[in-house]
Amino acid sequence: MEKNCAIILAGGEGKRMRSTLPKPMFKVLGVPMLEWVIDACKDAEIRDLCIVKGYNADVIEEYIGDRYQTVLQAERKGTGHAVMQALDYLRKHNEGNTIVLCGDAPLIDSDTIKNALEIHENNDNAVTVVTAVLDNPTGYGRIIRDGSELEAIVEEKDADEEQAAIKEINSGVYWFKTQALIDALGEIKPNNVQGEYYLTDTIEILVKKNMKAGAYISTNPNVALGANDRKGLLALNNAARMSVIEKLMDDGVEFTCTDGVTIGKDVKIGAGTTILQGTIIEGSSIIGHDCVIGPNCWLREVIVGNATELNSVQAEEAFIGDDNKIGPFVHIRPNTKIKNKVKIGNFVEVKNSTIDDRTSVAHLTYVGDSDVGKHVNFGCGCVTVNYDGCKKYRTVIGDDAFIGCNTNLIAPVKVGDGAYTAAGSTVTKNVPDGALAIERADLRIKEGYAERKLKARKIQK
Repeated sequence: MEKNCAIILAGGEGKRMRSTLPKPMFKVLGVPMLEWVIDACKDAEIRDLCIVKGYNADVIEEYIGDRYQTVLQAERKGTGHAVMQALDYLRKHNEGNTIVLCGDAPLIDSDTIKNALEIHENNDNAVTVVTAVLDNPTGYGRIIRDGSELEAIVEEKDADEEQAAIKEINSGVYWFKTQALIDALGEIKPNNVQGEYYLTDTIEILVKKNMKAGAYISTNPNVALGANDRKGLLALNNAARMSVIEKLMDDGVEFTCTDGVTIGKDVKIGAGTTILQGTIIEGSSIIGHDCVIGPNCWLREVIVGNATELNSVQAEEAFIGDDNKIGPFVHIRPNTKIKNKVKIGNFVEVKNSTIDDRTSVAHLTYVGDSDVGKHVNFGCGCVTVNYDGCKKYRTVIGDDAFIGCNTNLIAPVKVGDGAYTAAGSTVTKNVPDGALAIERADLRIKEGYAERKLKARKIQK
């Protein structure tokens, strides 16, 4: 059993969101807020977690699955009451420390968690509160100090004028000695305007017992940032978006303009890569060094090698190698592998296919369920016809093949190494290595046809 553990409060409703979704399940950069908090704990090497669910608890339960323990807060009577629901969990961890976090404050970071724990343990504190200093502290509980010592936390609704002017705020993140937390929970009373059990009251309870209470002022200005409505969620997304972008710039990634650029928190991008306007990169995508991505790309769960250029490309669950030039207006669908020095031009779709080195698919082509060799050239308007209405079949094209304009390859079919298909051909049989496949009807010319057609039109008028 882990020495230190975490309780994440995820019971919020978010009435002003006007949704049946629990507030911690709203997404920031495509990931539920709750998952951001879980990841911060894992990155801080805290892996023993308990999630307190409340509003529409089945949604939280289904999302968490068997990854972590969950407990139910059937009646939402405040943060202290929420933590009380996890007392059995706490008793199993009473020899260590417990961090309590809000599941709807996603920008908490692992450095803040670790630094606060270090102060907590070094100072032998019973409780250490993570705080932040804000120019506008509206909406947050205020930190009350006696000199440099933490004395209490006052919720904004209960603050007098002097207390409301304080700019140091409670982030909602606390490190406790677990046994001290268990003892203090039993003494919380709902003596406040809301009639709720405030977790913040544990500070005053512990101080009155001559136990040490401390605070760690986070250098992360967004540590307490949450969202109570859709406008707040937009602001939260923008804060997260810029935080990710700034970290990438520190790592050597160039952004000429951040308009319309959204990069997921788990995306990795190599130094020297340039991200242009309108680019969205999601999931656990990996982009190599010295690439140019954009404008107007959308990539989800994609691996891109080094020195590749993507312009107006939509790609998902695909691998794209080194030194490729792809776009504009290209759709790369799942299970596609594009190797190195490949050119894919405008209005091309590739699905469930492998395209080997130095192949060119210049324009207006569909490559589906295919294995394409090296140095293959596709003319304009080619189609691998992979579906007969019931089942899909594969097309195999060998190295150095030349696929003429407007060729239809009726799968299952193989075009051999160095083979040619003539423009306009519909290929239904395998083409041997080095052969030419040509399939055309004889050209018929009808003399005088246009003149007769024109006369017929005039008569109709």
